[in-house]
Amino acid sequence: MDKIIDLDKAKAFLFELLQQESDPKSIEWLLLQKEKIQNESSYLKFYMAFGQASRYFKKYLLQPSEIQKKEANTLLEGFRPDTWDQLQTARTYLLLHFEERDPTSWVTSLNKLFETGDMHEQQSLYAAIPLMPFQKEMKERAIEGLRTNISSIFDAIALNNPYPAENFEERAWNQMVIKAIFLLRPLYQIEGADERANPQLANILIDFAHERWAAGRKIMPELWRFVGPFINEENIKDIEVVLQTGDLLQEKAALLACSKSSFDKARNLLDENHVIKEAIETGGITWESIGKEFQETLPK
Repeated sequence: MDKIIDLDKAKAFLFELLQQESDPKSIEWLLLQKEKIQNESSYLKFYMAFGQASRYFKKYLLQPSEIQKKEANTLLEGFRPDTWDQLQTARTYLLLHFEERDPTSWVTSLNKLFETGDMHEQQSLYAAIPLMPFQKEMKERAIEGLRTNISSIFDAIALNNPYPAENFEERAWNQMVIKAIFLLRPLYQIEGADERANPQLANILIDFAHERWAAGRKIMPELWRFVGPFINEENIKDIEVVLQTGDLLQEKAALLACSKSSFDKARNLLDENHVIKEAIETGGITWESIGKEFQETLPK
C-alpha cells in the first residue's frame, strides 16, 4: 500500500524553504511556472520548467531551522531537507504540481524525465520519490537507479531517503547496502538501517569480510552494524578477530555491534572493554560517529 503523503502540505513546506533563502525574482518565476503547469496540465510546460530552474536556483544546501526539520519529519518520517539544495527543492516543487491522476500516465511521464535528465536532474528526481504520488509504481525506477556508477545519483536513493526502507523487498534492500559498502558510502545515512537488518545480509557481509581479510584489506567498520543483531556462536569469532587488530575504530564498531546483540559471548566481550562500553552507553560512540570518523580517513 502506498504511503500517503499530504501533497498540499509538501508543496507549502518546500515553498516556505525556498522563499526564505531564494531571490524574490526566482520565486516570482517559480510561481509563474507553477501556474502554467497547473492550468495547462502540460508535460511540456513541466519538462521545460524543470530544466530551466537551474537559471533561477543554485545548488546551495538548504538551511532549515530546527523547527522546520521537525516539521519535515512530521510530513514524512526520515525526510531530511538539510541534505537538499535549493535547485532540487525548486524542481521537486514544480514536480508536485504536475498532476496525473492515472498511475500509468504518471510513471510514463516521469520515466521520460529520468531517462533524458542530466546528472543533477536525475539526482533531484530520485531524492524526490518519497514525496511523489503513486509510491508503489515508482519502486522499479528506484531499484533501477541503484545500478548507476554515479555516486551522487546512488546517494540520492540510498542515503537520507526513507523510500528504500519503506518499499524495497529484502533482496533489493540487501543489494543496496552491499553496493553502498563497495562504494564506501556513509552507511549511517541509510534510513531504516537497524529496522531492515536481516540474517541473510549479515551472512553475506561476514563472507565479504573474510574475502577482504584474505586479500590483506580492511573492511568498513560500519559493516558490523548489520551483523550485530545476528551475532552467534560461529561469527563471534570474527568479532574476536577485529578486537585483536589494534585498530581502535574497528574495535569501537565491533563492540557497538555487540551492544546490539543478545548473545551472551557478545555481551561478555562488551563487558570486558569498560571504557568503550561506557562511551557506547553515554552516546559517545554511535554508528554516526564511527561513520564520520571513517569517512575522514578516505582520500579526498
